[in-house]
Amino acid sequence: MHRRLFIPALAAAAKLFAVDRSESIRGKLAEPFTLVTPDGRRIHLTGDASTAGVVKDARLMGNELEAVGTFSAPGEFEIGPIHTKSMYIIKAGKRLFITYWCEVCSIRTYTPGTCWCCQEETELDLREPEEK
Repeated sequence: MHRRLFIPALAAAAKLFAVDRSESIRGKLAEPFTLVTPDGRRIHLTGDASTAGVVKDARLMGNELEAVGTFSAPGEFEIGPIHTKSMYIIKAGKRLFITYWCEVCSIRTYTPGTCWCCQEETELDLREPEEK
């Protein structure tokens, strides 16, 4: 009986003491999945499917992007999952969260595409992050 209690307790303790190794990078989004840092390095961006949808959105090309995640290899940066809100556009010194908005249905999403309700294309809607 004690052994069955020990394993879940150990797993919970591991989560408690886990070190967040995420870091952020900034640069111009030059082409889909490529970030050019201020020092000229080209970083290949990866992430989950929803994150990939944002990174390849043509409306964001040429903008300064800040991404939070981890380097998975030299020159390759894995952006955190979409639910962790790990991507921002920097405009006029402000950090703006990337969202998409359907004007017809008043539905906000975090990946570009068609609205799940009316099937119209969602508009890019950069927003200031909400205070925690």
